[in-house]
Amino acid sequence: MIPAITVIGCDGGPLRDPALAALADARCVAGARRWLAAYELPAGADRIEIGGNPPASWPGSSSASSLGAFGAALSAIVSHPGPVAVLASGDPGFFGIVRAFTERGIAPSVVPAPSSVALAFARLGLPWDDALVLSAHGRDPRPVLAAALGCAKAAILTAPGPAAGPRRFIPPLIEAGRLVYVAERLGAPDERIIALCPGGQVPEFADPNVVIALDPESMASASDGPRWMAGHLGAPGGWALPEDAFDHRDSMITKAEVRALVLARLGPGPGRTIWDVGAGSGSVAVECARFGAHVIAVESDPAQCARIRANAAAHRVPVRLAEGSAPDVLHGLLPADAVFVGGGDDAVLGAVAATQPGRIVAALASVDRIRTVRDLLCGHGYVVAGTALQASRLAPLPGGSLRLAAANPVFVLWGDHQ
Repeated sequence: MIPAITVIGCDGGPLRDPALAALADARCVAGARRWLAAYELPAGADRIEIGGNPPASWPGSSSASSLGAFGAALSAIVSHPGPVAVLASGDPGFFGIVRAFTERGIAPSVVPAPSSVALAFARLGLPWDDALVLSAHGRDPRPVLAAALGCAKAAILTAPGPAAGPRRFIPPLIEAGRLVYVAERLGAPDERIIALCPGGQVPEFADPNVVIALDPESMASASDGPRWMAGHLGAPGGWALPEDAFDHRDSMITKAEVRALVLARLGPGPGRTIWDVGAGSGSVAVECARFGAHVIAVESDPAQCARIRANAAAHRVPVRLAEGSAPDVLHGLLPADAVFVGGGDDAVLGAVAATQPGRIVAALASVDRIRTVRDLLCGHGYVVAGTALQASRLAPLPGGSLRLAAANPVFVLWGDHQ
């Protein structure tokens, strides 16, 4: 029989009346050590420390596997005759323990407190309906970092330890020009907000903590009036923008029809890192960034680099510019999920393939290179497909008639790494 479970959100302040009533009735209280020590618990109630090990005599205590102590504690909670009060940080339905219960088919009663993200932005005096909220707790930190780098305002719920702690995220965020804050132990008497400076020493941080990353340039230009949806707004209203939406040199730009297919194959979105190698004017890079991807534009021509910066600013998106020649400039970049190669020779393409991104997309103007590029990608373990694009656009004729003006064909190849 499933016990009556009430999950109580804690923010360091006094508990609300419904939470106090559930705690007083509990025959078992579970929670992190700091919350078990913060409140007066019912006399004689069993205790389960979440993050520690439950007594071996309790049913379910031997079920800890890859979830470790948390899984064992959860099993002990569910196996207890109850009623059980679970003390959790902030809003336990927001990246919290409530999901762990619902995944077991249990719908607990929930008395929430403000989430740590809400408290962090409140301490900074900032709205957060436009923030991307990310969790690295028990998750792969790579897409978390990419998502934070691809937006103007992000909050990262970190995890203890080096793999997904704040020190994993702070250096690349600062390098990308973000204002970075770490909010420690919010609601506790020793809570602290730390502002990180470029070139400054990164201190040790107390758990739990939240990393806040702000892009001042994007935030300054992102006022479109009241928002109607929190977080990332999703796909832009239109893509494969016309060429005149970008500053470019002598029509040296990936045409809209080609860009539409390239975008479909790259699959840009929050949490994905995309390289645009031989970026030219940066039209592909900017369009990927409009979808929320973290984009690195690789370009060696200083004039084109200036255009990339201008185009990114005009479309109000963050694009990191790696100025220099591939393959040398590729070293040290955040690993890519997908790469577009719009320029460069086979040596550049080979260097890109050697980094093993999940997908590579190449646009070729010359039919002579199709077999060479296909064989090169196959040799690096990619399964390759492709198509030839030849678009004809409507154009006016005298007297109001219309004609079709053919554009030069472009060959698009893409490879998926196996």
